[in-house]
This record gives sequence, structure tokens and C-alpha cells, in this order.
Amino acid sequence: MNRTDAQDEAILRDVLDRWKAAVDQHRPDRVAALFTEDAVFQGLHPYSVGRAGVAAYYESQPLGMTAEYRVLETRRPTEGLLLGYLATEFAFTDRPTLTVNLGVLLKRSDDGWAIAHYQVSRLP
Repeated sequence: MNRTDAQDEAILRDVLDRWKAAVDQHRPDRVAALFTEDAVFQGLHPYSVGRAGVAAYYESQPLGMTAEYRVLETRRPTEGLLLGYLATEFAFTDRPTLTVNLGVLLKRSDDGWAIAHYQVSRLP
């Protein structure tokens, strides 16, 4: 059963559509700009903290990699935080598509919403 609030899903999609566009264009700087300064980032490599680690991770990804996502759940742990849980596929030009679950925690600041926590889980 999916539980999402339309307004929360719209906020999540706004951030993740910009994330997807930057990933698809292989723009690690633009991806990293969507994260908070102290974001905890866990892709499929050891975790990092901060935008520099996010940029380095996406810089290491192959050209032509694209992302697609589907929102499964949203939650509001407290005011100013939004949790999103997504089914995500990363497609490549030279290997099979990788399907993962992605959890993100967005944090609202004076500058808008940004990703404060990002964690990928590989599906069996």
C-alpha cells in the first residue's frame, strides 16, 4: 500500500526531477547543488558527507547513465523534513539496468528544499 500526500509528492518530485535531469546530463555539480552542505550520501560505494562527495560519486558514473524513479511513499517526520521512498532504475549504454530502492530525506531551508540524506539499497 502506498501512502503519499499530493503536496508532499509534488515537493519530492520537484527536487528529484532536477536530480534526474542533472544525472541524465552527467552534471555532477548540478546534482551536488541539490544536496545540503552536510548531506549524508550512500550510493553503491562507501558513504560520504557533503556536496564534494556527491559530486565525486556522480563524476565517476559512466556517460550515458540515466535515472528513472517512481515515488512509493512519502512521510513527514516533522515540520521542515520530508521522507521519500522510491523505486529507481539506472540505465546504462553498455550494461543491464540497475534497479534499486532509494530513500531520501529532504530538508527545507530559506533556499528551499534540498536532499539531506540519500541511501540506495540494491534489490535482490
